[in-house]
Amino acid sequence: MFHEFMPTFLPLLAQSQGASSFLPLLLPWVLVMGIFYVLLIMPQQKRQKKLQEMLADLKMGDKVITSGGIYGTVVGLEDSAVQLRIADQVKVKVSRAAIAGLQPEVKET
Repeated sequence: MFHEFMPTFLPLLAQSQGASSFLPLLLPWVLVMGIFYVLLIMPQQKRQKKLQEMLADLKMGDKVITSGGIYGTVVGLEDSAVQLRIADQVKVKVSRAAIAGLQPEVKET
């Protein structure tokens, strides 16, 4: 008796579980991707935007740090390069992309 019922029951079981079982499998992936975006991608985009704005706003006399760790003062600006004074009578030309940031203000006490 059970044997006769089984073949007609399996196709109905497969059809009913197919559509409804897809959503529970997809929901954790959507949540993981959302958390990944909020915790990793969004902050990186904000940092990149802030760096691009800083590079676009560079002006003569700004004190900067390069990605190689060189401290210098901007003495010349070009479209894709910046000329830095790193010591008396020593100037170097570096790519704008090599500028990591502005030097922090030193408070004298």
